[in-house]
Amino acid sequence: MTHKHYDLKKDERYLQLLGQSFPNIADATTEIINLEAIAHLPKGTEHFLADIHGEYQAFQHVLKNASGNIKRKVNELFGDTLRSTEKRELCTLIYYPEQKLELVKHEEKDINDWYHITIYRLIEVCRDVSSKYTRSKVRKSLPPDFSYIIQELLHEHSDDKDKTDYVSAIIKTIISTGRADDFIIAVCEVIQRLAIDQLHILGDVYDRGPGAHIVMDTLQNYHTWDITWGNHDILWMGACAGNDACICNVIRIALRYANMATIEDGYGINLIQLATLAMDVYGNDPCEEFMPKVSKDNPLDERSLTLTAQMHKAISILQFKIESQMIARHPLWKMDDRRLLHAVDYKKGTIVVDGKEYKMRSCNFPTINPDQPDQLTEEEQLLIDRLHHSFTSSEKLRSHIRALLRHGCMYNIVNHNLLYHASIPLTKDGKLKEVEIAPGEKLKGKELLYQTGMKIRSAFQTNSDLQTEEEHQDAVDFFLYLWCGPDSPLFDKAKMATFERYFLTEKETHKEAKGYYFTMRDNEQTVDMIMDEFGVQQPNRHIINGHVPVHVVKGESPIKANGKLMVIDGGFSQAYHKETGIAGYTLVYHSRGFQLVQHEPFTSAEDAIKRGTDIVSTTQIVEMNQHRLRVEDTDKGKELRLQIEALKELLYAYRCGFLTEHERKTPPKA
Repeated sequence: MTHKHYDLKKDERYLQLLGQSFPNIADATTEIINLEAIAHLPKGTEHFLADIHGEYQAFQHVLKNASGNIKRKVNELFGDTLRSTEKRELCTLIYYPEQKLELVKHEEKDINDWYHITIYRLIEVCRDVSSKYTRSKVRKSLPPDFSYIIQELLHEHSDDKDKTDYVSAIIKTIISTGRADDFIIAVCEVIQRLAIDQLHILGDVYDRGPGAHIVMDTLQNYHTWDITWGNHDILWMGACAGNDACICNVIRIALRYANMATIEDGYGINLIQLATLAMDVYGNDPCEEFMPKVSKDNPLDERSLTLTAQMHKAISILQFKIESQMIARHPLWKMDDRRLLHAVDYKKGTIVVDGKEYKMRSCNFPTINPDQPDQLTEEEQLLIDRLHHSFTSSEKLRSHIRALLRHGCMYNIVNHNLLYHASIPLTKDGKLKEVEIAPGEKLKGKELLYQTGMKIRSAFQTNSDLQTEEEHQDAVDFFLYLWCGPDSPLFDKAKMATFERYFLTEKETHKEAKGYYFTMRDNEQTVDMIMDEFGVQQPNRHIINGHVPVHVVKGESPIKANGKLMVIDGGFSQAYHKETGIAGYTLVYHSRGFQLVQHEPFTSAEDAIKRGTDIVSTTQIVEMNQHRLRVEDTDKGKELRLQIEALKELLYAYRCGFLTEHERKTPPKA
């Protein structure tokens, strides 16, 4: 073996530490061989999802069916050997094994025969999805109870009669010992686990849908995932950190969509005090402008509609007051024009917006003092104090926000792809825009997103040695700017027209002019400039983001800038289905290239289990590679190369006598 020149003395301490894990030539050599083998395996499949918005059933189903990939594999494996109904039944079993087994056991006359046939088929699917992984990685994915048995079945599929009898004996024993159900459930979960190697969420788990807390529970138990925070995630993070304006916004959005499940059931936050205040103050107000958007799946009776509208108005007025106070404390934000309670003529019932006077739809504001419109009443102060305590002390919410902090950031770079939720603020001429996030601290591009992320994290730091009380409060307040500030990389619009949508009929006032990024992101040069700024230099590089739903029904394409930028917000939320014409995207990046999977609306998990319905998905090939990508072509491959190089240096140190070999005291980890 030839060796490059190594500065062993310089690396002595590192080599000694490495030598503790690989104490002799045999161990170091074995690990080099192992890492080289891994580097030449096909690249794992990555799935990119954005803007889930609490639609937990659709989200969970997409994970279970691997964005349609499991159905495709079943069709490829069994082709014409199985009827379409049998393939559909097998897919449903893989997605929902426990529930499907209960139905099967009521319908099947010869359950043992069904068990035997089904286990064979499941093992074949499992063998296919595990083929691109090392045996070690597959073994680590297996449940302890059945690890050895599944390994045996995966690797014993010879035509040899003895081996066939051996496999058949294993399956018969599983059935005869009453473990068939548990075994089938275990194999189905392994198939789901191996079908997706890495999950990337591009923001907005929260708001609109009924189960953001269930989505977060799912993610917390998922094998490998990361997230780039979205504006709705930031809103909930701000609420958890104690930003009262964020708390009001969170509740307002839930009431607007008549969907309180995440707040009340998920996080145990009681809104009785808000309901009481709303009935006391707005008992004679129909609150028509605050009627919730009710879906056919969540109908409300007339009394509930009225109470929801009254609560909606009460929390909205409280929000406008607190936002006004916060904006006044932060002139740096340059949002004084959003203190609209000060622009109302309460006697005339009019308001001046952008220099023009408009008639208000309603001017019934019993809690507002026209001389001090953003001053809270005593009852409002008691309410916000109670809500503040509820949000900041909810252990379930804090657990979920900790998960977002641990797995998330403002942007991510993975395998030559730049990920962020919304935008990179740009100037009119397409250059990176400087944003002042602290007095005298103007930042742009990568540094803006990085320092924004650091400021977000500092809001959850309580150590007084790291920051002053004023700095901590500034970080907590900053969540509101990120939610609706004009130069926020998570918003990037001229204004958030919540007030105007509620109180003014003129559509011109509702318009939220988007930042220049959204008109320039179809420009290839602009996209290249942004990727250069973030240091993404490889030839096949991309930007992937969400935030603004793609209007497929109007002919908009999610693929922009000559294939260099992909917008994958296809509208998971039911509220967007009419607008977008679809129900979400998954971007799939496997060893052969990129595919964009477009999903139709999902009915329900119950329909999937009982009737075998699945999300209807169509696949668009975005970009195919000239050669099949291997692990060595990925970020993981770069890490492996560094590890291999270090091990080669260790090997050289042993062979030239710089380090002394030792016997391993404990067996190596599997």
